[in-house]
Amino acid sequence: MSQSLDPDAAPSGAATASGTRDEALAEARAESAFAGSRGSVDDAVEADQALSAATPPADSPRGSLWRDRNFLTLWSGQALSQFGAQFTELAIPVLAVLVLNATEFEVGVLTAAGVAAFLVVGLPAGAWIDRMRKRHVMIWADAVRALALATLPVLWMFGMLQMWHLYVVALVVGIATVFFDVSYQSIIPSLVRPGQIGEANGKLESTQQLAGLTGPAVGGWVISAFAAPLAIIATVFTYIASFIALLLTRDHEPPHDRADRRPIMHEIGEGLRWVFGNPLLRRIVGTTGVSNFFNTISFTLLPIFLLRELGLSPASMGVIFSLGAVGGLVGAAATPRIVARIGEARAIPVAAIGFSITPIFLPVAAMMPAFAFPLLVVQGFLASFTVLLYNITQVTFRQRITPPRLLGRMNASIRFCVWGVMPIGALLAGVLGTWYGVLATMWIAAIGQLLSGLFVVTGPFWKMRELPDAAASGAP
Repeated sequence: MSQSLDPDAAPSGAATASGTRDEALAEARAESAFAGSRGSVDDAVEADQALSAATPPADSPRGSLWRDRNFLTLWSGQALSQFGAQFTELAIPVLAVLVLNATEFEVGVLTAAGVAAFLVVGLPAGAWIDRMRKRHVMIWADAVRALALATLPVLWMFGMLQMWHLYVVALVVGIATVFFDVSYQSIIPSLVRPGQIGEANGKLESTQQLAGLTGPAVGGWVISAFAAPLAIIATVFTYIASFIALLLTRDHEPPHDRADRRPIMHEIGEGLRWVFGNPLLRRIVGTTGVSNFFNTISFTLLPIFLLRELGLSPASMGVIFSLGAVGGLVGAAATPRIVARIGEARAIPVAAIGFSITPIFLPVAAMMPAFAFPLLVVQGFLASFTVLLYNITQVTFRQRITPPRLLGRMNASIRFCVWGVMPIGALLAGVLGTWYGVLATMWIAAIGQLLSGLFVVTGPFWKMRELPDAAASGAP
């Protein structure tokens, strides 16, 4: 329903749903990929690597990735885990609001716990990951997430579940997600050839959109028919499937030379200087960060808004999320045509205008309860569409200009900035919701969201058609 630019984000993009669309998307954007997620325009903005400098895996087959068994192994595991993650995104807020009767402030703390890791360990995580095998990091992260989530249904079955348990699990899963996401966004160049990167990211991101389309509706039905903790069990099994798929995947990432390592603070600073040394990236980070901050305020109170204020059921909530996710698929398919028509650079402010306006639909829905359901579906559709257009375009730009050795740090630096504001926004949502009420807080968030696009709308993007390459981008 609400989209996050991060990314993305996050932890957790879009691309085309078929091989033909993947190639068109890659051609329209030179070399593309993007990462994104649902939760505010914050999930959305993150990816990594300089495709031109990537070394092609020696044994990666040429042609379509449909013939690459190694990539298909990774893809199948990620498809299952993306689908399962949708269950938990719905189940944990429902568990807090309807089972544990959480207050506005408690919901704010829960959301903050889930994203606090990006603020606390986001920067050093990038430097650490650049020193490690990224697939190995992802394997351990999946194992930690599965074990942490498995504790919730067990505690519930024994009647021992309390809010602080949700806080701890959200924090642990959030930390594991930081390491998984930064690694995930950097592993593709070690799996496929440079010319296949657009297709690979297209397949991975279209799978995420398909999961967002079907997962919430199925998750809402499971929660309504059984119980929220049972939906969490389904997510645990999908993380186990991802764990197994990663064990069976073979990457071609070269071992890192310990002699090349520098003090961790120096490496962190190098990543930050790379991001903020580029004037266009600075504006993108500004828009993404402000959008994520205010969108997190909306998203934090969204379960209370939908389930208590509007009186919707968990099943209806899931259907709204699923129908809204259709916008992501349409946006992914439409991005190559939009970029070809108006240009890569101008697509960024156009998309920012779109996702800056859509949060107004949320409080308006409360003023028009008879039309609340269709308004919320339209809001989710437009938000998903514009966030996908934004993410695909700006992440492609970042990928094109970032050297491979800085991939982890670039991702972590941007996530620290654009996801690090999210726990602050979540806590503020709890405070504002307690003091002024849920509806008033939704209005505050919607007005703040209008300001997020100013960084790119007032920037030089309108004067350009295509974004510069590495040599002309102004990056240090």
